[in-house]
Amino acid sequence: MSSGVSAVGHIFPNCASGPLADNGVCNTALSVGQRAQALVAALETDEKFGLLSSTSPGVERLGLPSYEWWQEALHGVASSPGVAFSDSGDFSYATSFPQPILMGAAFDDDLIEAVATVISTEARAFNNFNRSGLDYWTPNINPYRDPRWGRGQETPGEDPFHLSSYVTALVKGLQGGEDPDVLKVIATCKHFVAYDIEDWLGNERYEYDAQVNPQELAEYYMPTFEACARANVGSFMCSYNALNGVPTCSNSYILQDILRDHWNWTRDYQYVVSDCDALQNVYMPHDYRDTREGAAASSLLAGTDLNCGTYYQIHLPTAYQQGIINDDALDKAVTRLYAGLIKLGYFDPADSNPYRSLTFSNVSTPYAEDLARKAAESGIVLIKNDGTLPLQVSEDGNLTVAFIGAWANATTDMQGNYMGIAPYLHSPYYAATQTPGINAVYGGDPGDPVTIGYPAALAAAAAADVIVFADGPTTASESESNDRTLIRWSGENIDIMTELAGLGKPFILLQMGDQRDDTLFLNDSNVSAILWAGYPGQAGGDAIVNVLTGKVAPAGRLPVTQYPAHYVTDVPMTDMSLRPDSRTGNPGRTYMWYETPTVPFGFGLHYTNFSAAIAAPGNASAWQIADLTKACSGVAHLDQCPFQNVSVSVSNTGATTSDFVTLGFVAGNHGPAPVPIKRLVAYQRLHDVEAGKKQTANLALTLGSLGRRDEKGDLVLYPGEYSLLVDVPTQAVWNFTLEGEAFVLDEWPQDTGS
Repeated sequence: MSSGVSAVGHIFPNCASGPLADNGVCNTALSVGQRAQALVAALETDEKFGLLSSTSPGVERLGLPSYEWWQEALHGVASSPGVAFSDSGDFSYATSFPQPILMGAAFDDDLIEAVATVISTEARAFNNFNRSGLDYWTPNINPYRDPRWGRGQETPGEDPFHLSSYVTALVKGLQGGEDPDVLKVIATCKHFVAYDIEDWLGNERYEYDAQVNPQELAEYYMPTFEACARANVGSFMCSYNALNGVPTCSNSYILQDILRDHWNWTRDYQYVVSDCDALQNVYMPHDYRDTREGAAASSLLAGTDLNCGTYYQIHLPTAYQQGIINDDALDKAVTRLYAGLIKLGYFDPADSNPYRSLTFSNVSTPYAEDLARKAAESGIVLIKNDGTLPLQVSEDGNLTVAFIGAWANATTDMQGNYMGIAPYLHSPYYAATQTPGINAVYGGDPGDPVTIGYPAALAAAAAADVIVFADGPTTASESESNDRTLIRWSGENIDIMTELAGLGKPFILLQMGDQRDDTLFLNDSNVSAILWAGYPGQAGGDAIVNVLTGKVAPAGRLPVTQYPAHYVTDVPMTDMSLRPDSRTGNPGRTYMWYETPTVPFGFGLHYTNFSAAIAAPGNASAWQIADLTKACSGVAHLDQCPFQNVSVSVSNTGATTSDFVTLGFVAGNHGPAPVPIKRLVAYQRLHDVEAGKKQTANLALTLGSLGRRDEKGDLVLYPGEYSLLVDVPTQAVWNFTLEGEAFVLDEWPQDTGS
């Protein structure tokens, strides 16, 4: 074994000749639950406490190895306590895909499953050489509610349907299928629930109490997690914050009543892990329990099985002595955890596990490298274009392009947070230097006028035919523990950009990181184009230059709303409500409720022109609710009962082959007031629509697509007027009505106190 291996290993147990060989845990003829129970039956009480901490010591007398549960893989195998990159050679790097915020902009679930499949393959290879565990604390699937959130980059966007569809594909790719016999890795949906504040004006995540009413909890904050449960994800992570007064890791309403009872997330191998040190926060600063052992015990009893940290290890023994918990509570948690490892094949012979043969040859393959670039290309969004893009570049030409700005020659910033060690990091400037026909000039980061940055930038621009200004937030200004307070461009940014744009040359704003208010540049005729590329990963520069030069036609759509700069003074981050409220001054959140965005959710230009037309299903324009629901007999989830498959004919009326994302929204006067502007209910990305040709997108609408949550949180199918709107801006509309009595599709559990 090469040097640099983690002190806490991931050695497989010896089921052939070790102390566990005769224990049922090694008997593959038994069920997962039976095997886990056999192991737990062999444990002494004192041994159980340590097994509930993320850095597990194992049990030496049983030959049960130590195990580190904490691995990260948000957009590639990532640096974390359980992942040990080597200093050089094999396992010194792993494929680094774009951050989810950019991959979400692709609106391509097949792409997401492919990316997740590569990540889990590389994770298994690392594990086979004792360089990682098999439990990965990813994805972050909280909806991106507020533009100031420092961790929004970790999410696919703001819309719960989009995120639900994304995470279903992601979990399938990570875990090796929808319901595989052997899990490839265990994915963890986090942070459960209503978590999206880091440290905003002194409101820290560790003590924040999110006040959310049942209606918005059920319709906005919960659907992505329900999708995780339905995808049979192996793990959930409870969050730092409290929900309506109760810390989530001690909250039996969400961990038991909703997650396990209502969503039936009850497989033997499914467990809940705390966010790191969140159990300590139950004691302080949430002050939810009077004693440390009381905080640990209340979390275990509420349904948190694994503690990231040492609070269980330290304080559960005292809780046990005091009689607050007993062996039944300990056994339930240990059984779930080790059932997870059993489901991963941890106790099985190597030759029976399809993933045990993976090696470093399966890491950062040519396919994976191509996919990382394609993932970035697919998400890039063209926000403005006066015809300057694509740049006209010929291999025997010499187009001089100045790359200026803090992101122009970025390295690790390309990855965002929760990153691993990439095999390479290609900046926009570097990629341009490798492009035949482009003479790339680097103008540096202008900084502010007290430095030499401005003169250097102006000199580079003066020598160029085209100016590309690459700038935007980085993890220095938005990250875990760090929310933004501003969403505007700084004065020095605006100063140098408008001066450069005024030189009379094509000026392209390459906006990186998360969104800033582009109003000034959208309205400035000297700004030729705006391209958003988020955090594009190891091949981000290659992807950007491919789009700039037309090698790839952009087709990404904004997965969030771009708000005007004054939004940060319109509503505090701590206001969790989404609906506009004249009493508080809340103007509304997300595209569903906010009416005056700078750039709307779902917007994205192309290098060609598209038209979309709906083929209305049959001749019907009205349906009886009773008839629709009667046809759902035997459907496990009434919200998934089919309504109509709507065909959308998409025509490329321009001259460039391009992808097209078909977005379908429902609007109309139905259900409780106020009614949302519209809601995304379906999407499909069409690939390579040739110039002058058509393709057909199929938007599958269910009864859940039409349902709305009432004040109790119930999902109800209401009579009223409905419209299916296609594209942003809307290109096609199909109007229909539902008639009859309202029908409850999902009865939301009520919080009776935890």
